[in-house]
Amino acid sequence: MTPAARAIPRSILYTPALSPDRVAKAWTYDADVHLIDLEDSVPPPQKAAAREILRTALTLAPEPASIAVRVNPLGGIEAVHDLELLAECPVKPGFIVMTMVESAVEVSLLRDTLASAGVHPEVYVTLETPAAVADIDAIAAAADGLVLGSADLATALGVEITWAGMLAARQAMALACARYGTACIDTANYRISEPAVLAEEIDRVRELGFHGKATVHPRELPTINRALRPDQAELGEARRVDEAVRAANGGIAVLDGNMVGPPFARRARTTVALGDAWTERFGRTGADLEGVGRDPR
Repeated sequence: MTPAARAIPRSILYTPALSPDRVAKAWTYDADVHLIDLEDSVPPPQKAAAREILRTALTLAPEPASIAVRVNPLGGIEAVHDLELLAECPVKPGFIVMTMVESAVEVSLLRDTLASAGVHPEVYVTLETPAAVADIDAIAAAADGLVLGSADLATALGVEITWAGMLAARQAMALACARYGTACIDTANYRISEPAVLAEEIDRVRELGFHGKATVHPRELPTINRALRPDQAELGEARRVDEAVRAANGGIAVLDGNMVGPPFARRARTTVALGDAWTERFGRTGADLEGVGRDPR
């Protein structure tokens, strides 16, 4: 396995920090990462209460390393309180998700602020401003992951949340994330009553090179997990491609009647490395929670 391969979550379930019971219920669903939201889903008068719910949730979390926290935008007082809580809480989340970012400087500032308190999470950035899209290379280099924030980005662009409306941002994300080995996570599907829309989005983002997808509804997790988690048959085929090219001394080989060469082998090795990294960090999730949390309500 390539040592630099990053363990990338394939499914991220967003849950607002509005109720301890609601957060605990979310943990029964089979998501790679469970995100506790302090931002948009929490009304301003409830921000302080939400932070206390987060503090309790982190101390009770079965796997804090697989918990993400979406904080309020830097530059506002709520973000100051969010970071203060994260610095003081004895249990730290594995991920921090930033919002309304406009430059890579903000990513470095958040990392340095948390590091000064001994907190070193993976930092994911929600791509939801035109400025962030314009600075996407620097942001992808500074962050561990990018998450498309289609609602705010569409509003800023004055367009609907459609495939065409978000295509340029998705393509920019895929290219930047591939360049820097950054996790590339698609936006949540807001048409939750139309499962065909979710399936089509997943197929399309896979073609672009995305690794995972966010969701706000646990009912969507089985579809996301089936499509985006490592597939053993696919991994086996990738290993065969790599072995065939190695047997040809790094040249062109014929495998099952198809020509494969060094570019195919490089892609195969990346596929295997990412699959192995996911299995090592998140693979037990599906096994431990199989059959749990299938109630779609």
